[in-house]
Amino acid sequence: MVVFPNAKINLGLYVTEKRPDGFHNLETLFYPVPWRDALEAVPANGEEATFTGSGLVVDVEPEKNLVMRAYRLLQREFSLPNLDIYLHKAIPFGAGLGGGSADAAQMLVMLNHLYKLGLSEVRLAEYAATLGSDCPFFIYNRPMLATGRGEVLSPVDFSLKGYTIVLVKPSFGISTPEAFAGIQPKKPSASIAETVAQPIETWRGTLLNDFEPHLFEKYPLLADIKQQLYDRGAAYAAMSGSGSTIFGIFRSDVSFEMAGCTVFKAEL
Repeated sequence: MVVFPNAKINLGLYVTEKRPDGFHNLETLFYPVPWRDALEAVPANGEEATFTGSGLVVDVEPEKNLVMRAYRLLQREFSLPNLDIYLHKAIPFGAGLGGGSADAAQMLVMLNHLYKLGLSEVRLAEYAATLGSDCPFFIYNRPMLATGRGEVLSPVDFSLKGYTIVLVKPSFGISTPEAFAGIQPKKPSASIAETVAQPIETWRGTLLNDFEPHLFEKYPLLADIKQQLYDRGAAYAAMSGSGSTIFGIFRSDVSFEMAGCTVFKAEL
């Protein structure tokens, strides 16, 4: 069976407080976008499960890859057979797009379907939350307001259907610890739900990503990409998650290129 895990963007991201467990509470809106990996699982040829990666190189041992961790999680619970697993990476990492989380979540969804485990979305999301804070979103894979560490999800009646999105990933990534190192938690002046209910052209300056100020200071190219997206007519542009991808949302089709960056464009 083959599935195609997709990326996400964050519409707004507020780091609201430091938690006693060392994590941070967030407020954000996850929105799926069609930049995709490819994930396949077939019965194992040999006596052991295997993992084979292709595409973008992820420098991690196979058993530590989120896909294998998701597989092992359900294998232990349900005595699943050994599989040969193939992952082709197209979604860049260190990009704020959730590619690894998407792969893990879709592995859970695929196993649930293949072996008729009967797990509800809620139960799958509980398993996904043990793998990463934004993994549960990819179980539902529809617009969701997120709080807590990003795992507390609420459906939202919101759509960008018909808009064009341009995602620009520079040559470098940003790790989560690096992004949080410059954060001063604070409560937002308005909720994300209130802001996105307004026309998209009003979001600029009101729908914010708390990671932008210190990361833009450290990496001026990010601010330059955002400005260039606005210069080309974006209705709204921002950094996704903790970076380093900058996205622009356009009301109509647009051509955009930038030297040294990977550019992805799609209609939402």
